[in-house]
This record gives sequence, C-alpha cells and structure tokens, in this order.
Amino acid sequence: MNRVKNKIAPYLLVLPGAVWLLIFFAVPMVAMLSLSLQEGDIVHGYRFTGHWQTYTEAISNYDTQIIRSLIYGAIATLVLIVLAFPVAYWIAFYGGRRKPTYLFLVLLPFFVSFVLRTISWRQILTDEGPLLSPLRDMGLIGQSFHILGTPTAVILGLVYNFLPFMVLPIYVALERIDPRVVEAARDLYANPATTFRKVIFPLALPGVFAGVLMTFVPASSDYVNSEVLGSSDTTMIGQVIQAQFLENSDYPTASALSFVLMLVLLIGVFTYARILGTEDVMKVAAR
Repeated sequence: MNRVKNKIAPYLLVLPGAVWLLIFFAVPMVAMLSLSLQEGDIVHGYRFTGHWQTYTEAISNYDTQIIRSLIYGAIATLVLIVLAFPVAYWIAFYGGRRKPTYLFLVLLPFFVSFVLRTISWRQILTDEGPLLSPLRDMGLIGQSFHILGTPTAVILGLVYNFLPFMVLPIYVALERIDPRVVEAARDLYANPATTFRKVIFPLALPGVFAGVLMTFVPASSDYVNSEVLGSSDTTMIGQVIQAQFLENSDYPTASALSFVLMLVLLIGVFTYARILGTEDVMKVAAR
C-alpha cells in the first residue's frame, strides 16, 4: 500500500498545476488555433473551413511589424543585460545586510500598474518634460530634437519596465557563487577583468539565460510601450494583434498572428539556447 502511495504521490502533486495549464493554456490555445483556420465575420459568425491562407496573408501584411518587434526586443534585452549585471553584481557581493532592502527597491516599481509606469515615462520624455526642456533651454539640444514617438522611446520604456526581470535571475546566480572560488582566482594572480571573464560570468550564465527568456519574449510581444511612447512608425506586432482582436474583430487574423509570433519567438529561444549551450548552463547551475 505504501509503495502505491509513493508512486501516486508525485502525480498528485503535479495534478493541480497540470489541470490549471490544461484549462487556462492548452484549451485556449486549441480554441485559438481553430479560430485561426475559420472564415466569416462578427455579424454572420465564423465557421471552420481550414483556411490556412490566413497565415500567409498575415505574414505578408505584417512582416514589418514582426521584424520590428524582434529588433526592439533584442535591443532592449541587450541593454538590460548591460544595466542589470552591475546592479545584480553589486547587490550580491557588496549588499551585505541590506540585500533585502536593495532587492525591494528593485521590485518597488511593480507596486505601480504597468500602464501607469509607462504613462509616467511619456510625461518624462515629452518635449516639455523634465528631461528635454532643461537641455533645450541650455542649448544642448536643438528645438527640433525629440524622443517621444521614436524607437528610442519605445526601447527605453521596455528597458525600464522589464529591468527587474533581468536583475533578479542574475542576482540569484551570482549569490550562489562560492566566494572561495573568486579568492582562488585572485590567489592565482588573475586580475579583476580575468576573474570576471573566466570565473564570475561563466558561473552567472544560468541567470543571464533565465533573464533573457524572461525579458526578450514579453518585450517582443509587448504593445503598451509602443502604444503609449511610440507612433505609427514604431508599431509592434502586439499592437496589431490587439487591434485585430478588439477593434477590427478580425479574430482569424489576430489568432494567426499570435501563433506566428509564438513560433518565431520559440525558434529564437531554441536557437539562443543552442548557441549558448543549454547543457553547459545547466551543469553550471547544478554545481
């Protein structure tokens, strides 16, 4: 009897999560896949016809937005790594007793709505805002210079909103590094740059890997930042999907675009994992 319980116990622990994923992920995904292959309109209803041409039409009509979204997401992710690594490094190695306080400050923006935070950036980046107005008054920038409505504004918004998602996993990876390993590198006369390149960064790769996954995917599919901070020239694929669903009621096209975006992101993630070497990353994480 105990043997049977021991065999069943792991499955019972997984069951709630599996049911949750089935109801709120698998079933909606199947419904959206079916919807992407339907034809009709909001008035007369939609009927499943297996119309796969919706995918080719969606890709040909919105390829610019898809590529733009991937570029914005990639640039934002690279900037996030550059900004987040020093922050996580300082907290992990120099935070001392105040590490919880510093981590709380990193997470503090999450206490405010995502949309409100993005709108606040709009107020900062406007031509009359606290950033550009003083610079223009001092003659450091021209009257025609502006940031709002440009790719720079959208990427800045993405970086700001997703920064904690990069800091936290890198911090966790750095926190697990045994200080004696770093001391051993120094005892072997490795300078700080060599110690970082040969010891610290390789051991922090699991955190970087997780951080990229947690930022690149949502940043590439985001539509709030491009809607609030961008213009018609910075439209991302998330905006197109939102408009097709809620404004145009073109559910098949919106569903097809959602699947195309998901497929492109999955290919990008698996390619990234292949290049980085997932097995090597996992070996490092298991040490």
